[in-house]
Amino acid sequence: MKILHLCLSCFYIDDWSYQENELVRQHVKDGHDVLVIASTETYDAKAQMIYCSPCEYMGSDGARVIRLPYHRLLPHKIMRKLRVYEGVYEAIKAFAPDTILFHGAGAYEINTVARYARNHPEVPLYVDSHTDFSNSAQGFVAREVLHKLYYRQCLQAALPEIDKLLGVTPERCDFLHDVYGVPKDRIELFPMGGHPVHDPDYAARRNRTRAALSLSADTIAFAYTGKMRLRRKPIETLTAFIEHAPPDSVLLIGGILLDGHEKARLETLIASDPRIRFLGWQQPEQLTDLLCATDVYLNPGTHSSTNEQAVCCRCAFALNDAPVSRALLSDSGENGWFLNSKTSLADVFCATFNADIQQMKALSYNLACQNLDYAMLAKRVLFRPE
Repeated sequence: MKILHLCLSCFYIDDWSYQENELVRQHVKDGHDVLVIASTETYDAKAQMIYCSPCEYMGSDGARVIRLPYHRLLPHKIMRKLRVYEGVYEAIKAFAPDTILFHGAGAYEINTVARYARNHPEVPLYVDSHTDFSNSAQGFVAREVLHKLYYRQCLQAALPEIDKLLGVTPERCDFLHDVYGVPKDRIELFPMGGHPVHDPDYAARRNRTRAALSLSADTIAFAYTGKMRLRRKPIETLTAFIEHAPPDSVLLIGGILLDGHEKARLETLIASDPRIRFLGWQQPEQLTDLLCATDVYLNPGTHSSTNEQAVCCRCAFALNDAPVSRALLSDSGENGWFLNSKTSLADVFCATFNADIQQMKALSYNLACQNLDYAMLAKRVLFRPE
């Protein structure tokens, strides 16, 4: 099949592990002809947002990528919010896709894609959404003008041609309904997933990585990853580990310290405890190795797609208590902890003294195989829903 991914509501970053990357890789792996039409918005090596030149190339995820320029009707800083581009319809028409997945529900160009779907009714059109109040619509203008007025009207105009709206978390399904006015029967949960790591690959990755880090078989490895923004609570995480974690445990940090007034404090905390290993930014394969070496994955802040990948790598977890996190709980409810007013990171570190970590890890692996495998999720957008 010819599968079109459009990343015009958001960035597209080559060789990262966001959902759009993973779905593209999976579709390529499954033998499909895949095209990504994307904005020029991307990240540099320091995880800072940049804008590249319009171009066409074979991307590192295995698909051809076309990066289109913003329309020049208004200044760039305005057009990147309105998300209007040059040449979208022509690029879609030239590819002639069999199915379309538009990533991100807020963009003018969703109307362009809807026009193509209207002219080609045999082509299914899916739209996913990664937007909620934790990452968007936080200021008055953004909330009331950009989202509730502009993006809402764009989406409503396109809605008759869209087969399904796919919210990647329960909160983002609610945002589609509450802010954009999408009827609930048009929305489905499309969870962010991962790639369950099976044996013998899991054992090889775990043993190799732990040996490289000089970790004994009995050492409990905690991991904390990503861009160290304050909303991810890095200071609270490091402080709780230093004060309460078992003496023979380690904290593996795979991420980047963003410039800001808290960077020096984070560097001081990291340097204060030899059990803390700062490993720097991790590329996808490196991150998988790191998570396979980990016993308990920590994210007390806002949701990250690494939450799901950690479960796929057989990690127990300690996550912020939110509906999206609850989806990672095994049937027995015993593969992790949820952080709320009753359970703190300090409580989690203390609980690991007596917890059956190996059993918790096994429960995470079973759940990942059943619910989170991208090989399964990627098939949901190939055909029109029944």
